[in-house]
Amino acid sequence: MRALLQRVSEAKVVVDGKVHNEIGKGLLILLGVEFEDTEEDARWLCGKIAKMRLFPDQDGVMNLSVQEVGGEFLVISQFTLHASTKKGNRPSYYKASKPHHSEPLYEYFMEHLWMESDLPVKGGKFGADMKVHLVNDGPVTIWIDSKNKE
Repeated sequence: MRALLQRVSEAKVVVDGKVHNEIGKGLLILLGVEFEDTEEDARWLCGKIAKMRLFPDQDGVMNLSVQEVGGEFLVISQFTLHASTKKGNRPSYYKASKPHHSEPLYEYFMEHLWMESDLPVKGGKFGADMKVHLVNDGPVTIWIDSKNKE
């Protein structure tokens, strides 16, 4: 399971020309589910994300978690995070999970993130054509992969 975190001052997702969900200060999470991913991958990621210190303290040092600043989460399912660009110029998505596997894990991830953080967790519309608007604060962007725990 892969997550691309962006610290935002605001973010929203638009579906069919209408705002589907939006947040203020917090983390926009683009989430990719691989066919081998399990609930354990989701739990590990949620634990890391809820406690990760990405927000500045009074000295401007990234020492505070999203919990400590009372932020929010916006989670967007994005299978393209599992693109393979090894051959040719057209990405392959053979590692990305099919919807029957990835949608329940996406929902589980959001529920577990809420349980882990006790903060608002909002989502996109799974499988829809979404327009994501964000103001990346910093900019701060972090890549996390449950199969490559660096």
